[in-house]
Order: sequence, then C-alpha cells, then structure tokens
Amino acid sequence: PDTSEEEAPPLQQSFMIPKKEINMVSDMAKWKCSQAYADYMGFILTLNEGVKGKKLTCEYEVSEVGEEFGSLRFSFFSLFFPFFFFFGSTPIEKLVALLNTLDRWIDETPPVDQPSRFGNKAFRTWYAKLDQEAERLVATVIPRHLADAAQEVAVYLKESVGNSTRIDYGTGHEAAFAAFLCCLCKIGVLRVDDQMAIVFKVFNRYLEVMRKLQKTYRMEPAGSQGVWGLDDFQFLPFIWGSSQLIDHPNLEPRHFVDEKVVNENHKDFMFLECILFITEMKTGPFAEHSNQLWNISAVSSWSKVNQGLIRMYKAE
Repeated sequence: PDTSEEEAPPLQQSFMIPKKEINMVSDMAKWKCSQAYADYMGFILTLNEGVKGKKLTCEYEVSEVGEEFGSLRFSFFSLFFPFFFFFGSTPIEKLVALLNTLDRWIDETPPVDQPSRFGNKAFRTWYAKLDQEAERLVATVIPRHLADAAQEVAVYLKESVGNSTRIDYGTGHEAAFAAFLCCLCKIGVLRVDDQMAIVFKVFNRYLEVMRKLQKTYRMEPAGSQGVWGLDDFQFLPFIWGSSQLIDHPNLEPRHFVDEKVVNENHKDFMFLECILFITEMKTGPFAEHSNQLWNISAVSSWSKVNQGLIRMYKAE
C-alpha cells in the first residue's frame, strides 16, 4: 500500500547518555547560545500559548499513540480487545501511569524515624527504586522503534525528582522534567496537538507527585532565595498558570491573595493551586513569606504577570 509522508518511518536517530556541561558561571553563555536552549524555551513558550485562557478542567482531544499502533485503530484489536486502547493507549495516559507508579512508591516507602526534622532518609530508598527502574518506565511510554532513546530520556526523568544526597528539590529539577517532556516531543512521542494535555494532565500530575514527595520526606528547597525567590520549589506552573488566567472575566492578579477566591477556583487554575499549596505549607502573613508573589498581586493584568514571569524565568 501507498505510504504517506506522515506514516513514513522516521529518520534514524542516534542517542547518548547526557552528561553535565554547565559547571561554572562562564558556561552559561554557551548554554544560552545553544540549540538546546532555543528548543527548551521554545517548548515552554509554545505550551504557554497553548494553555492561554483555558481551565484545567476544560475538555480537549489527545492524539493517539504513534506509528506503532495507529494502523490498528479499527482492526482486529479494536473490535475484540477494546480495553487495549482504553488502557494506556495514548502517550499521555502512559505518562500519567508512570507518574502514578512514582506516587504508589511513596506510599510503599514511608518516612523513617530520625533526629532531623527535614530531609527524611527514606527519600533515598524511594529514589534508588527510580534510579533502578527509570529506563524500564520510560520504555513503557516510547514505541519499540525508538527503544534506544530510553537510556537518554530516562536521565531527565531521574533528574526531575530532587537530589538524593541533599534530599532537596527546586526549579532545576522541575526544569529537568520539562526537558524530559521536550525530549519526548523531539522524538515524536508527544505531538504539538497535545499542548493542553501535556500541561494539564502530565505536568499537573507531576506537580501533585512532587508536592507529595516534598511533604512526605520534608525535602529542603534547592537553591532557594528565601523570600526573594518566587517560590521554594516551582516556577513553571506560575508561568503557565498566569497564562490560563489571561482575559479572565472576573479574576484579576489582586484576587490570588484572597483565601476565599483561591479555595473556590484552585481546581481550575494551576496558579491558584500553587498559592493553595504555599498557604498550606507556610504560616504567617503572605506578604512576609512570599514577598515576590505579594508584589505580583499588584500588577494590573494577567498578561503583564505572564510576560514578567517569563523574563524572570529566563534571567534566573
């Protein structure tokens, strides 16, 4: 049968295990001029545009799994084994299943009794399991013809959950998860059409698992700037979350410091979900423990908040 360009087998790609290239301040210039930086920021900004004005609870379509199963959609399998397509049939569903596995491992690895309040050592046991299983988990998401990519992509997954020596987590780890998703886009596992699903289904589930890690093992903030930083642990959900709120008919930036507004709307907006988590984790006046966010609440529009956060992200 004729094969369209879209169905043609992909060009042969070679993969390698990533190694750390940014070791000192002077290396940052190399990074900012690189194709990798352009790809990464392009990915962040594309998703930023994709979720603009959309609620977490809105409906959207998700592309089917790629070349490997696409031709089977109406074949023997879909007629006699419909559950095959329902259960884990799309890359988005498979990624959510992967994150559900990480979540289950937290339940199976309770904190240990120790003198120190922070940095529970049980996190190292949890991390050791991920370190051992990461390639296998990634292999469940990517099609067989890309199996060689698993060892490269898995490194970003392992880097995305925190540091097992210091038992800390920060925006660098969050960036590793965004890079993990960007890699999956570059090799064709995720599609441009999946922008909302990538943020609302996968990244939001990642945030839930990271918050559970942070609370369960009392993880330290990595590289935190204290009250001068935006947040102890995350940055991207504030960018994408502010994009969700652009042109909202009722909610303005000044409203996110209102506890009632947050409680009523957090399930629809990632930004407000972040604010809720902060208020659960911190005590005292909001203006004192989250000064940068308090200042942002005075900005006139969500569009300006979004643009300012993107500038801040690039700078930091």
